[in-house]
Amino acid sequence: MRDVNDPEFTVGIVGAGVMGQGIAQVSIAGGMRAILFDAKEGAAEAGRREVFKRIDRLVEKKQLDNLVAATQKAQLSVASSLSDFSDCDTVVEAVVENLEVKRSIFTELEGIVADDAILATNTSSLPIASIARTCERPGRVAGMHFFNPVPLMRLVEIIEGPATTEAVADTLAALGDRMGRTAVKVKDSPGFLVNLGGRAYYTEALRMLDEGVATPSQIDAILTDCCGFRMGPFALMDLTGMDVNYPVSMIVYEGFLNDRRLATTPRHKLLYEAGRLGRKTRAGHFDYDEAGKPISTGDADYEPHGMPAQAVFLAEPSEALAGFCKEVGLSTMGADDGIEPILGYPVGEDATSYAVRLGIDPKRLVCVDLSANTAKRVTLMTAPGADPGMLDAVAGALRDAGRVITAIKDSPGFVALRMRAMIANLGTSVAEAGLAEPADIDTALKLGLNYPMGPLEMAEDLGLKTTLSVMERLQAITGDDRYRPTLWLRRRAMLDLPIRTPS
Repeated sequence: MRDVNDPEFTVGIVGAGVMGQGIAQVSIAGGMRAILFDAKEGAAEAGRREVFKRIDRLVEKKQLDNLVAATQKAQLSVASSLSDFSDCDTVVEAVVENLEVKRSIFTELEGIVADDAILATNTSSLPIASIARTCERPGRVAGMHFFNPVPLMRLVEIIEGPATTEAVADTLAALGDRMGRTAVKVKDSPGFLVNLGGRAYYTEALRMLDEGVATPSQIDAILTDCCGFRMGPFALMDLTGMDVNYPVSMIVYEGFLNDRRLATTPRHKLLYEAGRLGRKTRAGHFDYDEAGKPISTGDADYEPHGMPAQAVFLAEPSEALAGFCKEVGLSTMGADDGIEPILGYPVGEDATSYAVRLGIDPKRLVCVDLSANTAKRVTLMTAPGADPGMLDAVAGALRDAGRVITAIKDSPGFVALRMRAMIANLGTSVAEAGLAEPADIDTALKLGLNYPMGPLEMAEDLGLKTTLSVMERLQAITGDDRYRPTLWLRRRAMLDLPIRTPS
């Protein structure tokens, strides 16, 4: 096999669909030769034309000059059969997610390519060990998982199967770098890194929906406006499609032997079985028009009625609450007069538990989430049986201070705090299992899912002790093992160590 930096280094791509086209494009953009094959007659040539169209568009946008474009096009050829891959240094398979089909392709390739050529699969869900099992040289088999659209998504996961040699993984990582991707090494496991680490964003949102905490519009608005996520979980599920999201969720859940931290909800399954797949069917969590735009504007914003509050009593001494009140122009009372709203910030508790623990009037309690950005949107929460006038009074004052309000039902950890702690905890689970280096976990989730920060960074941002406390309270209040904190998180929080401290 040629050195990965050799100008003649050649990549074969099996499958000329969207992913195969993208892999071919980044290969030639990296200065390598690429050969595209598809079993369907004419598909490889059609795929090459699509790649050329994308290159032409880059020229039109002045992102690529004509000479470079011509050079790249000359590097991409089409194979009439797999036997044309005999000179390839690496072959990347990007066909349908069917184990037997992939095994068949790899078996055939082993009789064609050189003994030291690398065989990689772009699978997003099938174990590398299962694909390599029938190969004569399983040590040269690995995953090279790209993300769609390949030319725009900068991440590639290098998946090391149980037999994959270190040299093969290193070579694929270097190949990813030459393609202009950021390569992260991941141990073989269900969902690999991104599809595993990303489960919390979807499943916890679905869990809160099932508990009646908030609507899809409310949850999406809180997570985008207050936490910096590019898309809310429900809009994102609708974009990727329930036909993709639900099966992957089940593959990961069942692959980890029904670990509660990875469980989805019956509603998720119902949408999948009902064919409400999202934008592609014009109906998912939201309804869409023919252009793919949501039909309804949603119900995220709460419109208060009545007179805004001028003063509130703080449920407990709190610099965060006092600072927030000063910021929005709310006076704080030295003693409870039994009339005005009581403002609280429970960290991991629901309003009910908070009121009972502090012995305060739950009817007048209005809880505000100060764990995330409140400059644009503020989340308010009340206990069952609360006086709606108290919510209106606080919401009115915040509206007058230029904030948009989302009012949710009782929930341990509100929405933002609960979600971020859950993502952080799952990220530490990946670190605990040694599936990837801690720094790579953050990199992968930011590049692969456009998270505003990685899971371990979220734990740092919240504070390790706060993250641990939120998870412990969620587990205690719900009684659900889903929220058990990892030992990785617990030990570092208790010892006051950085989250990336190795075991």
